Amino acid sequence: MVSVLESKADKRTIAAAGQQPDGGDVSLCNVRNIGIVAHIDAGKTTTTERILFYAGRTHRLGNVDEGNTVTDWMIQERERGITITSAAITCSWRDVRINLIDTPGHVDFTIEVERSLRVLDGAVGVFCAVGGVQPQSETVWRQADRYNVPRIAFINKMDRMGADFASCVSEIRTKLRANPVCVQLPIGQAETFSGVIDLLEMKALSYDESTEGREVTEFEIPAEMTDAAAAARAELCEKVAEADETIMEAYFAQPELSAEALRGAIRRSVITGKLVPVLCGSSLRNKGVQQLLDAVMWYLPSPLDRPPVEATDLKSEAKVVREQSASAPLTALVFKIATDAYVGRLFFVRIYSGTLKKGQNVFNPRAKKRERVMKIVRLFADEQTDVDELGVGEIGAIVGLKDATTGDTLCAEHQPVYLERITVPEPVMFMAIEPKSRADKEKLTESMGLLSAEDPTCQVRVDAETGQTILSGMGELHLEILVDRLRREFKCEANTGRPMVSYYETVTAPGKSVYLFDRELGGKRHYAQLTVEVVPQKRGSGHAVEIASTVRRKLPDEKLADCVEQGLTDGILTGVLARYPMTDVLAKVTEAVITDEETATDVAFRTAAVMGFREAALAAKPELLEPIMSLDIVTPADYVGDIMGDINGRRGSVRDMTTRGDMQIVRAQVPLAELFGYSTAIRSLSRGRASYTMEPGEFAVVPRTVREQLLNR
Repeated sequence: MVSVLESKADKRTIAAAGQQPDGGDVSLCNVRNIGIVAHIDAGKTTTTERILFYAGRTHRLGNVDEGNTVTDWMIQERERGITITSAAITCSWRDVRINLIDTPGHVDFTIEVERSLRVLDGAVGVFCAVGGVQPQSETVWRQADRYNVPRIAFINKMDRMGADFASCVSEIRTKLRANPVCVQLPIGQAETFSGVIDLLEMKALSYDESTEGREVTEFEIPAEMTDAAAAARAELCEKVAEADETIMEAYFAQPELSAEALRGAIRRSVITGKLVPVLCGSSLRNKGVQQLLDAVMWYLPSPLDRPPVEATDLKSEAKVVREQSASAPLTALVFKIATDAYVGRLFFVRIYSGTLKKGQNVFNPRAKKRERVMKIVRLFADEQTDVDELGVGEIGAIVGLKDATTGDTLCAEHQPVYLERITVPEPVMFMAIEPKSRADKEKLTESMGLLSAEDPTCQVRVDAETGQTILSGMGELHLEILVDRLRREFKCEANTGRPMVSYYETVTAPGKSVYLFDRELGGKRHYAQLTVEVVPQKRGSGHAVEIASTVRRKLPDEKLADCVEQGLTDGILTGVLARYPMTDVLAKVTEAVITDEETATDVAFRTAAVMGFREAALAAKPELLEPIMSLDIVTPADYVGDIMGDINGRRGSVRDMTTRGDMQIVRAQVPLAELFGYSTAIRSLSRGRASYTMEPGEFAVVPRTVREQLLNR
């Protein structure tokens, strides 16, 4: 061994005990807004806990199994050992402030990842060295692709039996279509894993377990790994030169690039999305996390490295750009809402331009209302620290808003703009829910309203025919957590039905209807004739309603246009075949006939819109859609035949099969309706040796036989 390293960060960690390391002003170039994203059980929360520990933000190591982690603070999270809600935390590493969000890995809580990535500048993708790239890994990677979020990869659990660093890197390249470049190599794998090789500095590093990994020892690269390390560094230099033109000329002159030159080039390539640096370690064993923090500092962008945010002018509907400057008009996005027992509703915001100050008035362009910011806090999971303002690039929470919802923009009233809203997936499962007593009815309604405001994938509606309240969500676990939260947090007891699949209706061809409503009600004539057209839309696009400009000009009162829109929306939400909500459909009114203003009533236009929509939809070849799940099954080869036969019996189809070690991975698509009780079935088929994960794949038209069963039940 050559020397023992105690980095500046380590020294500050010791000195920072009992202090707030995130206090004081920090230059925007020294801010990192990052998220930790991964498949369930890849080690996100454990990695986050180590980050907080080494950054001096906590003084003990939290453990998921012991239920004492900082970011998994909900009682449901600690009981189940999973992350349910994203937690925001601020800490410091060297001179960089890190605003970090730990996100869930379970597919039922995918909206938490979606809305977090929407406001982040960079992300750390955590991968299990044994499991490799798993289904939810692909989902979160696609979500990051959608928002062009630069990423680095951390291959965790290198100490576990079956760990395979090279295979994991290969899967990042093939399954995620990324361009991974190794900046580290592991020293050993599984029980022999003892440290990492830094390919930029060409040093070997090990971690002292007696100091919980805080003491890092530097030594010469083991002789048996010298050739592998030299080859890996040569490949690193070549890949970086290919991605970054700035150092390409230097590379041709001298292929052996310095560590400093490589860091600058890697950073530029990460920000443009050309490279994904790959690191490795074992968070649980306290190995490799300090170097991960260095990589966050070196390679992930600050808010200044990201392009200025694009918004839409509320008045002209023209696209405008908001520069990341304190002097620019305020532009902020509400990306999450949470209910706090002490301060009420917390609105999580990301500031894109301007400054948000305590006591300031802000404008909500969706609600077209002015609101007052009563309080501003920085977040540390379920704890808050009061501050007077949030500047450009910062993430925090505010108190005092009344009409804001997830995805709303907060801006300056004299220059109103709105940002792109957050994409919300359609729920795939629902259950009936009712209060245990009449006295609880109002409380249940209010509590479910608060839950749906927090979680856009939690949707509540009343069935028009049965009068039942329907609670919809992303899966059985999601619904279970929602009901548990109603009971524990809101002290609201409820009776629930069994979870059922959320079917949707759609149309497969254009349809048109001319509907006349002409009746005398309450001694007054109500008259409206509307021409309604229904057009199918791309799968996954949701629904939309339109009123032709010629119709709007003809209507004597703007309120009538609102009634028409409400009527079309009601028709979409109640469907035409089996009263399931409709999706992937555009409903528009193209013509209206009015006899006189006295008979043009709200009742007439709303009813004509609903009934006209239903007639047009019935003429548009309506079909039922069902959710199809993507299944990844890991099984010993002996049971593959039985498992594939079971998939076929569930109306599923196998997409492909691969081998990982001595296990087979079967990828299939199966209708959600056929997967109730699947965990018991697969254990029975494989004698408990197979496991599976699933995620929503797509919505597909149900087969004719299934359609008849659904319509006749």
